[in-house]
Amino acid sequence: MDLQKTSAAEPPARPVGRASGQAPEGCLVVAIRLPVRVVVLVLVVPVRMVWDGLVVGGRLLRDTVLRPLGRALSWLGRAVFVWPLIGLWRYLVVPTAKALVWLGRTLVVTPAVWLYRSVLAPLGHGLVRLGRTLVVTPVVWLYRSVLTPFGHGLVWLVRGVGAGLAWVYARVLAPGGRALLRVLKGIGAVIAAVGVGVYGAVAWLVRYLVVVPAGWLYRWCLAPVGRAVAWCARGAWRLLGLLVGGLGLGLYWTARILFVLPALALWRWVLVPVGRFLAVVVREVGDALGHAWRIAGRISLAVGRFLGTLFRWIFVEPVRRVYRTVLTPVGHVVRDAVLRPAAQAARSVGRVTRQALAAARETARQTRADVRRLLFGEPARREAVTRREPSAGEARTLGSSTTALTKD
Repeated sequence: MDLQKTSAAEPPARPVGRASGQAPEGCLVVAIRLPVRVVVLVLVVPVRMVWDGLVVGGRLLRDTVLRPLGRALSWLGRAVFVWPLIGLWRYLVVPTAKALVWLGRTLVVTPAVWLYRSVLAPLGHGLVRLGRTLVVTPVVWLYRSVLTPFGHGLVWLVRGVGAGLAWVYARVLAPGGRALLRVLKGIGAVIAAVGVGVYGAVAWLVRYLVVVPAGWLYRWCLAPVGRAVAWCARGAWRLLGLLVGGLGLGLYWTARILFVLPALALWRWVLVPVGRFLAVVVREVGDALGHAWRIAGRISLAVGRFLGTLFRWIFVEPVRRVYRTVLTPVGHVVRDAVLRPAAQAARSVGRVTRQALAAARETARQTRADVRRLLFGEPARREAVTRREPSAGEARTLGSSTTALTKD
């Protein structure tokens, strides 16, 4: 919101958010803008301050309460649900499944494989050999020894019968059929000649008794009557078209005068100006809300900074000064005069206690050894075993050896 007047030397500033090619605004827009922005600013500032307060409170609540509570609930959910389920799956379900798989393999798969390999497979091979011996071999012998010779004889018999039938056809049936065909051709020629004559007579009678009178009737009676009927129908159709056209034109102009022109005038002279005015008002209210929200944000930020500075100077700075000037020296004095001597004394007591405990353990160990020696005597000493490897003083050389055969 620009309330300062521009000087005469400086050119007027371009309105923010307006296009360069847009027409200049009128006095109505300028008259609406200022009071609307003032009223909206007065109404928006408390809302923006309340909103910023809620945002700060929500962030503080999220960081100090909700996030730790969510982490605690997440850990509790894992401890109550996830970890027991993982333990149940890992230490109960998986071993039980493995045991069931091993039991099924041992009790079902292995016996079934043994039964198949040792019983069913040999039994199947035996049945196959038995079937081949009892069924296939006799059937093959029957086919080769009986059916094949019988089939050859049947083929020769069929060939002989076919040759006899072919001779009968060639010597008896074919000549008789040719003679019968010639007789039938002669009879057919006679019948065709008679049929052609009858057809010509019937055609002449039909032409002069039916076709010629029908053509004369169509040409001199039906065609003129049909043309007259068609001319009357076209005239009636044109008359009906003129009547319908005139009626439609009258209804069109009636509807145009009664409905369209008033609606057009209402739209052009009432609705469009009102809509433009409302659009200007809505646009200016929206722009005012945007400006007011941004200005309220700056005001809220300034108020928040002022309150933060006031809180810091009233509470934080005194506490910090008290901590630096009072608590820190007191803490240093307590540390140097009380805590460090107490820690040194505690370390000395611990060192003395550890030495006393070590001496007591050594004394108890020697006492147990003396009691054992008094009750059971000295323990038997082990005989020294000669070492197979040379000692440290006797180093190996090129002329010496450590084997049993070449040992010096």
